[in-house]
Amino acid sequence: MPLQLLYGIEAAINGLMTGVMYSLVALGFVLIFKASGVFNYAQGVMALFAALTLVGLQNGQVPFAHLINTVFGTHLDRFGWHLPALLAILLAIGVMILFAILVERYLLKYLVGQDPIILFMATIGLAYFMEGFGDLMWGSDIKVIDMSMPLLGLPDGLPQGGSLWIEEHTQFLGDERFYGFFIDKLDIVGAGIAAILVISLMVFSRYTKTGTALRAVADDNQAALSVGISLRTIWVIVWAIAGFVALVAGVMWGAKSGVQFSLSLITLKALPVLMLGGFTSIPGAIIGGMIIGMGEKVFEFIVSSSWFGDAMGFTLNATENWFAYVLALLFLVFRPQGLFGEKIIERV
Repeated sequence: MPLQLLYGIEAAINGLMTGVMYSLVALGFVLIFKASGVFNYAQGVMALFAALTLVGLQNGQVPFAHLINTVFGTHLDRFGWHLPALLAILLAIGVMILFAILVERYLLKYLVGQDPIILFMATIGLAYFMEGFGDLMWGSDIKVIDMSMPLLGLPDGLPQGGSLWIEEHTQFLGDERFYGFFIDKLDIVGAGIAAILVISLMVFSRYTKTGTALRAVADDNQAALSVGISLRTIWVIVWAIAGFVALVAGVMWGAKSGVQFSLSLITLKALPVLMLGGFTSIPGAIIGGMIIGMGEKVFEFIVSSSWFGDAMGFTLNATENWFAYVLALLFLVFRPQGLFGEKIIERV
């Protein structure tokens, strides 16, 4: 194969993997929007807070250490333990479940029946509160996730770097100048985890009583209440599941770029994914993410290549920053409900 074609295929594959990582964040938006019609602006900050909590618990960090030391003049830092990754994950899940209960009890309960814009503004306030609370609780320094789990076959943690196996088994596609496809092993793991999550959520939604109740609440809150479904319980369950998805997304992105406060900005890349896939479709979140990821990588490869520059007389750089939003804008114009979203028809 021509060398440029091979590089283009490599860019497309890496784009698909990156798109799946975007989808991990978009899944949380879809879950909450399906159950309550609320666009949860705080989903990205939830991923950040979950990752901060995981690292803090794992490293035995004292919560609010800076505040305690400033007020009482102490020098607290760590408890002196290092929890196994699996135990730290279970405790972090417990924290996100507690967070879901608190959100329902002290926020959503008082906003039942309000306009969607009021609920949206409430989640914006929640996002800023969580970001400040996470900074106060765990500190703002960049943290590294240690995901070594010997019992699960990961003694060295989540795999990093390119897959040598893929490189060795794809070298034959080109000449001596081609060294094989470079595919990040962490992206491969993320794609597998996303696939498991999507299948699990679809099975949960379709074949369990709680999933049926969730879909009933999504269709009509008042009708669901009339048949004895507890709206408050469903909201707690949905926000807890979204918190778990946020933890997974935070772990994967934190392992990729470190747990830092810019991690909350992945929300911005999840928005075009939702516009393409639809706000109410779990498979749509994955497919939309793959389209966005592959599209921006392939477009960047094409417009930055030498032959494009020779043909057009100019080249474009940093198109990954805006390609997804331009594509989402086109979808808003021609198919605002997305590829898999439900078309809303209002009778007046």
